Amino acid sequence: MTIGIAVTDLAVARHWYEAVFELAGPDLEPMDGVVEYRLGDCWLQLGEGACTPGGWVLRVGVADIWRERTRLLGLGIDVDPVIEIDDVIAFCEFHDPDGNRLSLYTVVSA
Repeated sequence: MTIGIAVTDLAVARHWYEAVFELAGPDLEPMDGVVEYRLGDCWLQLGEGACTPGGWVLRVGVADIWRERTRLLGLGIDVDPVIEIDDVIAFCEFHDPDGNRLSLYTVVSA
């Protein structure tokens, strides 16, 4: 699966996504204005172009939601509080520089 996100400034988006996901750089640069990162079994593609944030959200599972939220806050990213649902899942949401919505989640108990 590849999730493609339009960004207005590829350099800014690269810096932001590489910091958030702790990436050294893109795995692929298939053409000018496009970079791709392997995130587990999924690919994240950033493409420079018209940005129209939509109703979708990129959700990423992490081992410790509270640690990751603290790390993102340390990067200066405005992250919503963690919401826990029935002691089963915890999640928080935030936005990239173009207003695209992202979310982190941790499965609290199975």
